[in-house]
Amino acid sequence: MTAPVPQFPADFLWGVSASAFQIEGSPTAGGRGPSSWDAFTREAGRIKDGSHADVATDHYRRYREDVALMAGLGVGAYRFSVSWSRVLPDGHGRVSREGLDFYDRLVDALCTAGIAPVPTLFHWDTPLALEEKGGWLSRDTAERFAAYASVVAERLADRVPMWITVNEPAEVTLLGYGLGEHAPGRRLVFDALPAAHHQLLAHGLGVQALRAAGARQIGIAASHSPVWAAGDGEADRGAAELYDVLTNRLFSDPILTGAYPDEGLASLLPGPVAEDLATISAPLDWYGVNYYNPMLVGAPQQGRPAGEFGGIGIPADLPFAIRPIEGYAHTDFGWPVVPDGLRELLVSLRERYGDRLPPLYVTENGCSYGDGPDPVTGRIADDRRIAYHAGHLGALHRAMEEGVDVRGYFIWSILDNFEWAEGYRQRFGLVHVDYETLERTPKDSYAWYRDVIKGRG
Repeated sequence: MTAPVPQFPADFLWGVSASAFQIEGSPTAGGRGPSSWDAFTREAGRIKDGSHADVATDHYRRYREDVALMAGLGVGAYRFSVSWSRVLPDGHGRVSREGLDFYDRLVDALCTAGIAPVPTLFHWDTPLALEEKGGWLSRDTAERFAAYASVVAERLADRVPMWITVNEPAEVTLLGYGLGEHAPGRRLVFDALPAAHHQLLAHGLGVQALRAAGARQIGIAASHSPVWAAGDGEADRGAAELYDVLTNRLFSDPILTGAYPDEGLASLLPGPVAEDLATISAPLDWYGVNYYNPMLVGAPQQGRPAGEFGGIGIPADLPFAIRPIEGYAHTDFGWPVVPDGLRELLVSLRERYGDRLPPLYVTENGCSYGDGPDPVTGRIADDRRIAYHAGHLGALHRAMEEGVDVRGYFIWSILDNFEWAEGYRQRFGLVHVDYETLERTPKDSYAWYRDVIKGRG
């Protein structure tokens, strides 16, 4: 039986999320340029089911249908991303008016439906022209990002109440440049660290550009996981601490404290680091947290596998190993379902950063379950997804009772979509998508979330 959802404040913001590359399709419409992910999906063996995102869920052409689904939910906000190369096909210079017009129409449709548009300016899809010049290993990309942010804000800031600069810079650094399992497919391990610094610099420069264009309520969407040591020994605790630094504090400390968590680590980054940190740590209006599960980390042991990060194998020569978390149910992605990890994470952020932590929004939380339509009734009974979100909302409410200032919750995601290196094998949506016909079918979780919002919003 699903646990009841506790009462949230009347002004709590209920939302859903998606990203451009995962749902839009129409890769050349309006003169859109290719992105790093377009190129990556064309490389043999990169996507596990051999698919690509040329159609995805066809949101570019069906956005009005999707906005109607959100309106039916009663959500207060839709977190989407802007395709950088749809607006600037080469990442800089010439602006595609048709590309901007699409997002203008989307924002208008959301406003008409009473849904706050919450755009993310970068959700992993770097313009290929910039990637070929170094991508996030190059400082120039951060500066190009600021110019791009200005272009988008000048068109949309009059109607957009919340902005997100960058989504999950940790994943781009680790999976894209460190381990090579996401675009652009580089396997640089620790030499990927400049990609982290330049994304953080892009965030800081983006904040400046957005404010100059009249944007308000600016934040970032950062992935965070509680890190549990696999054992009480010094080696396991040291490995867990290093992992926490590399995946959590490497990104949150510069933004919230103006310093990197380790001077030795900072010395490996391209400069001028001290000057850049003043830009990176510009005050935010809010801070976004993407949470999926904790990580159990220990020292590497000879003869034992090094584990996985987000479904990606960890090289055996790294100074830490990811251990499986046992004793919990798992999603179809293999991720452990640990609702109280969200409470633990939110409380730990408040304890670590104190008054420097702005109000929080949970900008992503979701689960992959492959439940499909009943062959007779067509109903999609995704009870595990309902239980997942009910559990996490309960944990979120407990964190708020412990004094954490959380203002909203965005489910990932509104639609089943292209799940990066997994292709179409993982389904996160409240709405089922038939990838042959593109028919949308709300799942039971859609109706459940609608009732939660109606009763708690």
